[in-house]
Amino acid sequence: MTMTAPSRPRIAALPRGTAMRVAATEYQRFFGLLRSLGPGDWAKPTECPGWDVRAVAAHALGMAEMAASIREASRQLKLARSRGGLFIDALTALQVEERAGMTPAQITARFAARAARAARARRRTPGLIRRRTMPVLQQVGGREEAWTIGYLIDVILTRDPWMHRADIARATGTDLVLTAEHDGVLVADVAAEWAARHGQPYTLHLTGPAGGTWRNGGGQLIETDAVEFCRVLSGRGHSDGLLAVQVPF
Repeated sequence: MTMTAPSRPRIAALPRGTAMRVAATEYQRFFGLLRSLGPGDWAKPTECPGWDVRAVAAHALGMAEMAASIREASRQLKLARSRGGLFIDALTALQVEERAGMTPAQITARFAARAARAARARRRTPGLIRRRTMPVLQQVGGREEAWTIGYLIDVILTRDPWMHRADIARATGTDLVLTAEHDGVLVADVAAEWAARHGQPYTLHLTGPAGGTWRNGGGQLIETDAVEFCRVLSGRGHSDGLLAVQVPF
């Protein structure tokens, strides 16, 4: 299944105010999940290759610290680029490695402090900056594409902890907190981007608190759980047909 390639760098579709509300709430929920974990949970393996729960949390902390500070973002990006290879792999590996000596309690406490700063910094990023194109092309579904900084700030930096919150919940057997007002907004944005990427007729029915129904000209009926839908589009689990069209998280 081929994707419809954008002619311009990808931009955020969510209204700015909505995107920032969802971002702040997701940081709070991720912190709440970390705080609820028991001592034995942190070493449990996740679906992220080579990462246990602790590594996922360390990555999420690194991303929050990057979002909270221009200086820290520049430092991380410079070091990741110097490593070569796929940029996102270099960046996430750096984040995990640099926090390898932190205890679960330290990760949790630091995430709470940095997440508040990250939400504030993202909210204050001016339009002039958000409209700029990121200097590094991103790999999505095996293809390179350009993103605006606004797409990263308003969309990806929220989808990333959201998906990793699901990863940790699955790994530890913890209940995943989901509401239509928060998770439903995020899933609807993913569904809209997925539809734009494949450009084919479809009927999508997603179940669960974050679910909903979307269609364009009928077409293939896809019915599944909302979180599972997002997992598959992110590259987790089996996918075929329209579900083989990836969406970045």
